[in-house]
Amino acid sequence: MNTADSSKPQLVRALKLRDLVLLNLVAVLGLRHLGVAAKAGPVTLTLWALAAMFFFVPLGLAVIELSSRFPNSGGIYDWTKRALGEKHAFLCGWCYWINNVLYYPSLLITTAAVVTYVFGYGGTWLEKDLAYVTVTTLVCLWLAVALNVLGIGTGKWLQNVGGLGTYLPGAIVIFVGAYAWLTKPSANTITAADLLPKSADYDSLNLWISVAFAYSGIELSAMLGGEVQNPQRNLPRSIYLAAPMIALLYLLGTASVLWLVPSKDINPLTGILQAAENGLGQIRFLSWVIPTCAALYAIGNVGSVGAWLTGPARVAFAIGLDRYFPPAFSKIHPRWRTPYIAIIVQASIATLLLLAFVFSKEREAKSVEQAYLILLSAQVFIYFIPYIYLFVVFLIHRQKNSNEGVMLVPGGKIGAYLLALSGLSVTIFAVVLTFVPPSDANVWDFELRLVVGIAALLALGGILFWRANQQNK
Repeated sequence: MNTADSSKPQLVRALKLRDLVLLNLVAVLGLRHLGVAAKAGPVTLTLWALAAMFFFVPLGLAVIELSSRFPNSGGIYDWTKRALGEKHAFLCGWCYWINNVLYYPSLLITTAAVVTYVFGYGGTWLEKDLAYVTVTTLVCLWLAVALNVLGIGTGKWLQNVGGLGTYLPGAIVIFVGAYAWLTKPSANTITAADLLPKSADYDSLNLWISVAFAYSGIELSAMLGGEVQNPQRNLPRSIYLAAPMIALLYLLGTASVLWLVPSKDINPLTGILQAAENGLGQIRFLSWVIPTCAALYAIGNVGSVGAWLTGPARVAFAIGLDRYFPPAFSKIHPRWRTPYIAIIVQASIATLLLLAFVFSKEREAKSVEQAYLILLSAQVFIYFIPYIYLFVVFLIHRQKNSNEGVMLVPGGKIGAYLLALSGLSVTIFAVVLTFVPPSDANVWDFELRLVVGIAALLALGGILFWRANQQNK
C-alpha cells in the first residue's frame, strides 16, 4: 500500500471521522439548490432520485475505493497521475482548482442575500445593493481564508460549524414541511404528470445540470488524506455516513419548499427561508426560527467557502510539488503547517473576479439572483472534466493494482464497470448540457460567452503547463 513520501513537506493529521463527516456535508450540501430545484417544480423530486442513483452513488463508491487504495494528499490529482501520468493529472488538477475560483463568487453572493433575512430585510432592496453585497462577500471570504491559514486544526472548526449550519436549517424546513403536509394544502399541484421530466423542455435539461452539480463534492475530503487520522479507514466511513444524509435532505427539503411556497414566488437563492417564513411566519412564539435559520445558512455558506478553499489548495500544493505551479504553491507555513500560499492565491483571484463581476455595468442592470445563475454552466463544464478522469482512473486502478486491503465497490468486476459507466454517462451528459441555454437567454450571446470563458481558462492552464515543461528541461 502506498504511503506518503517522507521527503515531502508534512502536513498535520488533525482530522477525525466526525470532522470528515461534517466536511462532506458542508462540501456537498448547498441549501441554495433547494430553491433552484423547487422553483422548477415537482419534476425535480424525480431528478433528485435519478441523479442520486446514477451519479451520486457511483461517485461515492468510486471515491471510497480510490481513497482506501491511495489515502494520501492530492486526491483526484494523485489518482490521475498514478494512472495516466503528469500531463493528464495537471489538466485534471487545473480544472478542479480553477473551477473553485469561479465557485466562490456565486456562493458568496448567495450568502449576502441570506444574511438580509437575519436582520429582517429578506427579499428587500438590500440583497441587490452592490455596496452591501461587496462588503459582505469579501468579509466572509477572507474570514474563511484566515481560519484555514491558521491550520487545519483551526480551520476544521469553521467547516464543522458550517456542516451543522448547512444541515440544521434544511432539517428544520423538512419538519415544517411535514407539519404543513398534515395541516394545510400544498402551495403547488403535485401530480404524477408533474413528476415526469420533459425532454424537449430546455429549462428541464438545464435543471438536470443543477441537480448533478448539487451532488458533486464528495471527493473533496480525499484531498486532505495527508491530514486525516487513519485515512484508509476514516475517509470511506465518512462517505458512507454523510451520503444518505445529503440525498435525503435534497429530496425532502425540495418537497417541503414546494409544499410551502408557490413555484412562481420562489427566490432560487433564498427559497428555503421563504418556506420557513410561510410555514412559521404566523406563529409569533416561533418567529425567532427564521432569522436563526438564516444565520445558520450563512454560517454554512462560509463553512463551505472554507472547505472549498482548503481542499483545492491541497491540489495546488501537489501540483506545486510536481513543479507545474510556481514553487511557492508547495510551501507550507512554518508554524501552522498549511499550504498558505495556495490558499491566499485562490482567495486573491476570487476577490478580483468578484469585484469585476459585481461592478461590471452589465451586472448592474441585472439582479443578484441572475448573477448566481450566469456562472453555473461554465462551472459545471470545468468541474466535470475531473469527474470524467475520476471514473476512468477508477477502472484503470482496479485493473492495474492489487486489491488487497481496499474497500472495493460491490459486484466484482461487472459491478465496477457498471458503476463507472453510470457515473461517466451522467457526467458527459451534464457536460454536453452546459451548452443548452436557458429559454430566456440570447442563444448566441450565451454560447459565445461560455465558449470564450471555458477556452480562456483551459488555455491559461495550458500556458502554465508549457512554461513549467520548458523550465524543467
